[in-house]
Amino acid sequence: MRKISKSNLLCCIFALFFLTSCKTYNTSILENGDLLFVPAADSGLSGAINNVTQTEKKTSYDHIGIVKKEEHHLYVLHAAPKGGSQKQRLSHFIKEQTKSGQAIDVYRLKSAFKSSIPASISKAESLVGKPYNFNYILDDNSFYCSDFVERAFRDNQIFQLEPMTFVDPKTGKTNAFWEKFYHDKNLKVPEGEPGCNPNGLAASNKVYKVGELK
Repeated sequence: MRKISKSNLLCCIFALFFLTSCKTYNTSILENGDLLFVPAADSGLSGAINNVTQTEKKTSYDHIGIVKKEEHHLYVLHAAPKGGSQKQRLSHFIKEQTKSGQAIDVYRLKSAFKSSIPASISKAESLVGKPYNFNYILDDNSFYCSDFVERAFRDNQIFQLEPMTFVDPKTGKTNAFWEKFYHDKNLKVPEGEPGCNPNGLAASNKVYKVGELK
């Protein structure tokens, strides 16, 4: 039997590690204008967002982006704390927005509303470069994730702004995270002010879930 050199053995181990650590996502299901919903975590800002916005048990999201197909490349238009409003390669979006092995839910506009996609993507691209809205109070100069998507589709009224609530449904009182969050910013909790969130956008009757990237 031929002996394997130490260097060749190390190369084989590295190659095996590389292949098993890389994850291939089923991106073939994606279409231009699809919406990517990232599942929420159980704690921190992500958990606090979900605590006061979750509409049903099967939807639990804290981030959203819009798919744009350009020739043979896939991009995501979205607003994130790191980078603000941006156009990002899908692979980079997945790496930054998900934990290892986490699936991303793919939603799609119903046929009657697909004609709004080209103009909405153009609108989203016009917002690229704007800073992230860390106060989660609507303004025209900075955006948070669902705000970015709602504005992209606003001219076609795909999504609606709703009165925001920061009340913990279990206690009936303002969620402690949000109370401290706005207190530290010297701002009043914007209870009842217009806004949007990923869970609310997922609940729109103009979109439906296609599948998962996993």
